[in-house]
Amino acid sequence: MIPVFDGHNDFLLRLLRDPGNRDTIWLTGEGKGHLDLPRMKAGGFAGGFFAVYIPSPVAHDAPDYEAIMDAPPYDLPLPDLIGAEEAQPVAAAMVGHLMWMERTGALSICRSVADIRAAMAAGKIAAILHFEGAEPIGEDLDALHLWHAAGLRSLGPVWSRPTVFGHGVPFRYPGSPDSGPGLTEAGKRLIAECNRLRIMIDLSHLNEAGFNDVAAISDAPLVATHSNAYAVTPSTRNLTDRQLAMIAESDGMVGLNFATVFLREDGRKSTFDGWDPVLRHLDHLIGRLGEDRVGLGSDFDGSTVPADIGDVAGLPRLIAALRSHGYDEALVRKLAHENWLALLERTWGG
Repeated sequence: MIPVFDGHNDFLLRLLRDPGNRDTIWLTGEGKGHLDLPRMKAGGFAGGFFAVYIPSPVAHDAPDYEAIMDAPPYDLPLPDLIGAEEAQPVAAAMVGHLMWMERTGALSICRSVADIRAAMAAGKIAAILHFEGAEPIGEDLDALHLWHAAGLRSLGPVWSRPTVFGHGVPFRYPGSPDSGPGLTEAGKRLIAECNRLRIMIDLSHLNEAGFNDVAAISDAPLVATHSNAYAVTPSTRNLTDRQLAMIAESDGMVGLNFATVFLREDGRKSTFDGWDPVLRHLDHLIGRLGEDRVGLGSDFDGSTVPADIGDVAGLPRLIAALRSHGYDEALVRKLAHENWLALLERTWGG
């Protein structure tokens, strides 16, 4: 079984919502969601980026966003900004859950590619602590150093809402990622400090003006951990060919997002059978980025995924579909894990 290293998951959000049941959720599985340790082992999931995401408050009279996103066109408003004081306790709880997972002996929090390779060799899940949105960091950036000391090695300045650092794209279909202003001055300082600390910068969810600002400031490869091709699915969350060209020029990388809403050409959220949307996006990304700059960024436990994947135990079915599509064994291994490890070596150093 080919090991899979994945660009994004929201498993920590499940633990945040049900902390009293975390032994079952992680170690034995509760039959819900996309991830747990037994299914990871069954699917060849070797590790990936474990996201800390701060949920927005949900009003009691909020519309049914699931139904809205299954009936395009749609244009959902951006949630309100969340301040660092509100976000930090939530982030601390989620980082604590990841540290607890490490204490169970089945997972290692990795700060280098050598750590990742050692965890994989030992049969442990290799986890990168990632922030999906920089809400737990204040404008003075002091908390960035705190989180870095705790193991933070990857950070997206925004989720799909504003922060003090920049602006996310709204969930809109059809829609362009050119949806608002670029990074704030604090955001530009954040990117420069991440470069200095060798924290990988994730461009997924960032709008086009912010993407351009990162490209102008950063000395690291440009990376989108869980994004797809705008040319196939014209969603605000997907990357235009111009953005893909900039990522390729920087020797960066894109992780294919399994979320149906970003895979289907019609922009609907409903699941689907078969592999055509997945393969169309992969073919386009490989055509624009080359075989060495594309990987997987599942969005497990944060999205609706294709029926033939189902959950993490379905990864071998995806690998089989890639082979049947004509990808040779060398390319399959690159997509599964080798490209992510090479990208992290370029970003973090040896």
